[in-house]
Formats: sequence, structure tokens, C-alpha cells
Amino acid sequence: MESRKANLLNAYERGFIDRFTTKTSHYPPELIINTKDENVLSPMLDALESCQSFEISVAFITEGGIASLKTVLHELNQRGVRGKIITSTYLNFNKPKVFKELLKIPNIDVHITQQVGFHAKGYVFDKKDYSVMFIGSSNLTDAALKKNYEYNLKLTSLDNGEVIQHFRLQFELLWKDSTLLTEEWIKSYEQTYLENKPDEKVLQLIETKKPYRYDNFNLEEITPNLMQEEALRSLEELRLSGEKRGLVISATGTGKTYLSAFDVRNFNPSRVLFIAHREQILMKSLNDYRNLIGGDPSDFGIYSGSKKDIDAKYMFATVQTFSKESHLEQFPKHAFDYIVIDEAHRSSANSYTKIINYFEPKFLLGMTATPERTDNNEIFGLFDFNIAYEIRLQKALEAEILSPFHYFGVTDYIVNGETVSDTSSMNELLDQERIQHIIDKLHYYSHAGEEVRGLMFVSNREEAHKLSELLNQKGYKTRALTGMDSQEERQEAVVMLEANKLDYLITVDIFNEGVDIPSVNQVVMLRQTESSIIFVQQLGRGLRKHVDKEFLTVIDFIGNYKNNYLIPVALTGDKSFNKDSLRKDVVGGSLITGESTINFERIAQDRIFKSISKVSLDTLANLKKLYHYTKNKLGQIPTLVELYKDQDAMNPMLVLNKYDHYVQFLTKIKEETVPLTNGQDRILTYISKEIVDGKRVTEILLLKKLLNGPVNKSEFQRDMKEHNYYMTNETLRSIIRIFTLEFYTQQKREKYKYPLIEVDGEKIYVTKEFRSSLKDEYFRKQVDDLLELGLLQSKNYDQTVQLTINEKYSRTDVCRILNWEKDESSTMYGYKTKHNTTPIFVNYNKKDDIDESVRYDDRFLDSHVFQWYTRKGTDLDSKINKEIIEKHEHDATDIHLFVKRDDDEGVYHYYMGEVSIDMSSTENASIGLSEDKHKVAKMNFILENPVDYNMYRFIAK
Repeated sequence: MESRKANLLNAYERGFIDRFTTKTSHYPPELIINTKDENVLSPMLDALESCQSFEISVAFITEGGIASLKTVLHELNQRGVRGKIITSTYLNFNKPKVFKELLKIPNIDVHITQQVGFHAKGYVFDKKDYSVMFIGSSNLTDAALKKNYEYNLKLTSLDNGEVIQHFRLQFELLWKDSTLLTEEWIKSYEQTYLENKPDEKVLQLIETKKPYRYDNFNLEEITPNLMQEEALRSLEELRLSGEKRGLVISATGTGKTYLSAFDVRNFNPSRVLFIAHREQILMKSLNDYRNLIGGDPSDFGIYSGSKKDIDAKYMFATVQTFSKESHLEQFPKHAFDYIVIDEAHRSSANSYTKIINYFEPKFLLGMTATPERTDNNEIFGLFDFNIAYEIRLQKALEAEILSPFHYFGVTDYIVNGETVSDTSSMNELLDQERIQHIIDKLHYYSHAGEEVRGLMFVSNREEAHKLSELLNQKGYKTRALTGMDSQEERQEAVVMLEANKLDYLITVDIFNEGVDIPSVNQVVMLRQTESSIIFVQQLGRGLRKHVDKEFLTVIDFIGNYKNNYLIPVALTGDKSFNKDSLRKDVVGGSLITGESTINFERIAQDRIFKSISKVSLDTLANLKKLYHYTKNKLGQIPTLVELYKDQDAMNPMLVLNKYDHYVQFLTKIKEETVPLTNGQDRILTYISKEIVDGKRVTEILLLKKLLNGPVNKSEFQRDMKEHNYYMTNETLRSIIRIFTLEFYTQQKREKYKYPLIEVDGEKIYVTKEFRSSLKDEYFRKQVDDLLELGLLQSKNYDQTVQLTINEKYSRTDVCRILNWEKDESSTMYGYKTKHNTTPIFVNYNKKDDIDESVRYDDRFLDSHVFQWYTRKGTDLDSKINKEIIEKHEHDATDIHLFVKRDDDEGVYHYYMGEVSIDMSSTENASIGLSEDKHKVAKMNFILENPVDYNMYRFIAK
């Protein structure tokens, strides 16, 4: 307790007196503001999930605010942790549904106060002998926790602190003088709420919401949204450049149909053809066009199997009918000035290409949310490789074009330690206890608004029909829809869902695309994620905004599926296929754009981590598939730079980490390449493996200058300093040793064989072998491509300093960048002192089967303090440790801390920054079992920069 008291005093000294103090200071006070990089919700969830009890006193609550906490509250309930919430009916802001949702959560007690002017915003999370408080401006609403500009002070107090005691006293007084939330109370409040509807203007002041667009089809009010304005400008610029075809890639729900209608209105064609694959889509599109463009209703017509308005000015045609020669040939090739292809990812199919190749419009527009094809047929060439505009899910959410969503990755039913997997039988999928488990989750995670309008996606038709029967027996109103149902039956079911005559439509994949049901407020996924494309399509069914929907609830039942790793790919749009990035995406879900959140129950999260660990993302088949997508998009073999710049492409480092160089990969997948000499092959391997990562941009810049002639050392140094790049005499000497291969081990020198440079006095030259190779045009292009990629990669690093916090480095990287003369990574082990630097490497989460003698308790005590143990068999008197401590005391060494989450991250560690030793914490200790103990030294490091919240959560949680 005395130690915690001293640390807390130091923390307040850091927070309010001296931010540069080097004293051990756990839990310093923090001011938390919602920005692009941080929000109030993340640290609040962190405090909530590790508490033993909690008290929340807050005036205003929304359904979305409750949804943001539900997963953590569920996990707390599993541990028997309870909490209290005091709220109010002040201004009638809290809807009756909010209180219904609170009542569903079994481990919270809720009281309603009638305190006049109750406007509190206080959150207290109780730990073992201290508490964490959030006091500030944030209500328990999704906007206040993630989006609105709020000030919140996070404070830590021991139990006997005056402030925390005062809070508890006031909370208890309010608690005793308030009303317990019950179903009877809610019924009474519902009546009061209906009689005293809150003032919408007042609600807007409390909870800023983007006004809903297109809820009124008055011609004067329909204006383009942000995406449409940008896309319309791009389309106009494309046409002005002489192009006649263009493709718009736009997330589901962002208004592609209206975009095309706006562009048609601007273009003012004599006649328009709109092609889609379903008559249902045509009817909706026709109505949208007519609402926007106006004019005689007879100008708008359908051309399908059942109806043929052949003279319509704006013709909306099904591809199945219109592609038949007997229909096509009725029209001259120039019959339509403007043609729109909806769901353009289908356009490589024969029926579409017949139409596209037959007509010669003045402009052809393709629209799709998912240009990626699972059959490897390319669509980009059909639109002359002109991507007029592109807006994906993340950007659309940021622009508030789509409805925010709360995603819940929940644990599928477990019995006898087994859960649903790829091989589960129909009996297991439809087991009565699993059905009840599904119902319990639907009830708990719920939906926005009073009535559910849900879509359920299952694995096959039989499951859809039987699940519908079972849910109907439980009192739900559901209907199964499959490919066997007619368009009329599907439309009838959609109308019933929208009219609240059905709770759920249960389907396999017929609603993946082309269905517009904006009122859907819940999407339930009861099948494994086989494709990130299909996942986004199904998620998109609920992302359209609707006047009665504040947010979409997505409930994903996660079993033991091998493809679980695709879930973070789909949710975040992270196409790098970097395992480490995917893990961070799972842990950092609360940092998704806007009010949306991504939440995983613990077991479900573990299943995703397990899938990520097991999957091989860099198989030749996978790399080839990702490569061909970009090749099809460009219409040519992509360069590494083009792969890097394509937001939908794989990270080219996947290829360079797997193969010696890009040419080797291209050869492997049977692309046309030019044979390399032995020297060229080794040089490309060297640049690909050692330089292109961009961790030290000055290496790349020197090499680029050398390609144009000799470089003067002093002039190069001066130039680098003028550009504010980190450069010292030691840095230049290090770079020279890198390019002469002197830095590397004998094994690597034999592998690379050919140095790139030679030095004569003040001049640096490329070597004869390198200079000769550069005369080869193909080889030179490969080198230029690598160096340009390196420059792009270098932007991920702060080049004004040696090492960039939160970026990853190997031991070899660290030797190189800290200017060590040789690569000593093989003998560095956990740490080593050399050249006035001491890099320390820590594997944070040890494997369960690791020997007890090396199970060090290295860990973050908080975001500022790291507890570290020295090498086994050494203590404070050991030479290696004494040297570190003594040099540190005399400012003769810089200590750099590198941490990796676990062994799945390979050789790379995250850089946590420079640290100082808290000398008062140094002590001798021991590790291992009682019969086999080993001496060690223990000490605390004070981080120069506190570890970033999301990184802390990723590593330590």
C-alpha cells in the first residue's frame, strides 16, 4: 500500500507539477479527448473490464451508449462483477427503450433520480485497493464516448482519498433517494414520455447527430452527399480528358444509384439504359431516377421478361432479358447516349459483355461496392481501367454517409468443450440448446428502436428453413428465403419485414447484394466467414440510413472456423494480410471510425487469434490471387509501388519477405520476366531484404543519388540535415558499412556477395559490378521500383530520430540503426550494451510450455512503467547488469525498450522508446520453481513517452 501511495504521489507530480519527472509514477492523471487517434470509450472499457465493481452517475443515456459497453459487461457478469448506474428522466432525453435495454443487463442495478437539474457525468471503477474515475463532459451516449468533442479527466485514487470518498457519499445519498428501475416503472414512464415528447432541438444540443438525407423526396431538397459530390467532379474530369468509360467503387449504402442519376442529369443525354440483374433493383432505381430527374412518368420504363417499355427515354432493363440477341438487335448501336451497369462486379459475365460490346454510348458508367471477383475474371478492362471514384466502408463511415454499427463477435454455443465448427452436422446446428443460446444473444445485444427488422445469414437452405421453424415455435415471426423462391415471394417477404409483420428473414446468400431494405436494424451471421467480400456485402444490408434507425446491430456467432482471420480483414478493410496488423485490428476495435464499435467476447476473440496464428497468409496461391486483382485493375503487371498504393492490394512486403525479390515471385507465377545475371539476382535480393523496409530513409536517398553519379560525403550529410533527417558522422559510417557489406555476418556476406559501393576519400561510388548491372534497362527498373517503394515505406517512420515509437524492429535492424559496427543480433539475446546504447528485447506473453526458469514477469505496471528482469543467472552484482546501471547513472548509455506480444510475431519487436531506471526499484530476486531457482535482478523502467493506449492494450491484454 505504501508503495502504491508513493507511486500515486509521483503520478500526480507528473500530471500537475512536472511532466519530465523520472520517478516511478503509476496511473498519472490524463485529459482524454475524442480525436482520430484516441477516444473516451477505449480507456473507459479498459478500466471497466478489470474492475471489481463500478458506479456510474450520468444524466443522459442512449441505446448506442449502452451497446458500446455490453460485451465487457457480459464478461464481467461471467466473473460475478456487478455495478450501479444512476440516471434520470431529465428533459425526457432517455427513451423508454434505453431503460428496457438497461434492464436486460443482469449485473447492473439502475436507479432513476428526480434530482432537480441532474446533469452529472461521473464514472468510477473500483479495483482492489484503488479506484479509477472519469469526470468530465461525456454522457453515456455513443457520440459522447467516441465522436463529440469532449473533455474528460481520468483520475486514480486510493480508497481513502477525499475526492473518491466524497463521490461515494454523494452517490449513496442519491441512490437512497431515487427509484429502482423495474418493468412497472418503465410502463409508467412510457406513458409520460408519449405525453411529453422531448424537444428535438434540445436533444440535438445534447446529442449531435448528422441529419438523415433523402427522407423527403421534394425535388428542391435532394442534393448530393459528400461521396456523390466528389464522384460527380471526378466523372466530369474523366469525360473532359476524353474518356468514355468509368467505374465507381462505392460502399453499400452510400448512394450509388442516386449518384448515377445526378450524373445523368448533369450529362443530359437523349436516352439512358440502366442495366441490373434483378427486376426488384430496377423498380427501386426507376423510382429514384424519377424522384430526382422529374418529367413525364411515361419517360421511365422497365424492360424485363414480364414488361417491355421499348420507347422509354430512361430504360431500366434486366440483363437476363436484354442480353438476348433478339432483344439487343431491336436497338441501334447508338440508341443510348448513357449506359449504367449496376453491380458492375458481375459485368465480366457473358450476358453483360454482350450488352457492353454491342452498344456505343457516349459514356458507360459501372457501379459496384465490391470490384473484387472470386472467379478471377477482371472487370476493370471493361471500363478502360478508369476508376473514376472510390469510397470504401471506413471512409463512408467517417463521412457519416452510412448508419453507424455496433458489431458483436459472440461465442457460439459450447457443449462438453466443443463448439460449432466447419464440420458440424445439421443436428448440432439446430440443437435446441444452441437455438436458445442464439435467442439469448439476440435478446441481450438487441437492436436500435422498438421493433427488430433483422436479416439472418446461415450456411445452407435446409438450415434456413428448419431454423425458421424452430424460431417461430419460440414466438418469433420469421421466414426463410432461398434461391428457390420467386422474385414475387422475396418482395412480399421484404414488404412484410418492413411492415413489422416479420422479425427476421433467414437466408443463405440471396440478399448479399442488390436488395435495399434501409430499415434493417439487425444483421445476424450464423455461418463461418468464407470471404471478406461476402462478409462486407452482408454487413452492408443494414448500413443504409433510415429515419427510424440510430445504428445497426451486427451479431456474429463465432465458432471454431479456420477462416475466422477474415473477420478483422472485412471489418477494418485491412488488406495487408499482415498477421500482426490483424491481431491489432481485433484488439483495437473501439478505434474504428465514428460512433461504430467492434466488440468481441473473450472466447470469440481467442478463436480469431487462433485462426490468425494457424493460417498461412503468404502461400503462393494467396499471393497470386491478390496479385492478379491489382494486375486486372491496372491492365498490366503492377510494380511494387503500384501494389503499395492500391488500398485493396496486398502489402508488397508479403512478397519480399517470402521471396528473394519481386522478379523471383513473378517468375514463380509464370509472368513474363527478363533473366537476371547472378550479380543482378544477388543485388536485388540484398536491396529487397535489407534496404526497402524504409526504416532509415537516408540509406535509400544515398543509393538514389549514387545511381546518378559519385556522392560527396560532407555534401550528403549536409543535405540530409537540411531536410531534417537524422544524420550524424556515426550514421554515415554505419550506412557505408551497410552498403560495403562489412556490417553483416559472414553468412550474409556470402549470400549477397556484391557490395554496392566503394569509398575513396570523401567520394562514394557504386561498385563496378553494380554499375555494369545498372546498364540493363530491366534491372534498372527493378532497382528504381524498390527504392521508390522504400521511400513510401519510410513515411511510416519518424526520420528525424533513429527509432520510431510503436514501429517494429528486428535485432539486426536495431544493430544497424543504432550504428553498431557489426550485426551482433545472434549474440544479443535479451539485451546487450555497446557503443553507448543498450537495446532490451522482451517477449511479453510467454508460451504455456516454457521452462519455469525463464518465465520472467516482465510487464507494464501501467502506461509509464515497465517491470523488467535481467538474464537468468545474473543479479545486480553481475558485470553485464552493473555496466548498464553504472552507465545509466552517468548518462553514458541510452536504454531502448523493445517488446513483442508473443512468439507469433517472429523476430520483430515494437519499439517502446527510451527508458530510464528507477534506481529505488532495483533489487535482487529469483525465478523458477522452489527446487530449481535462479538468481536475477529486477528493476522498473520509466518510459520517456507513455505507451500508446491501443498498443498497451494490444500487448498487455
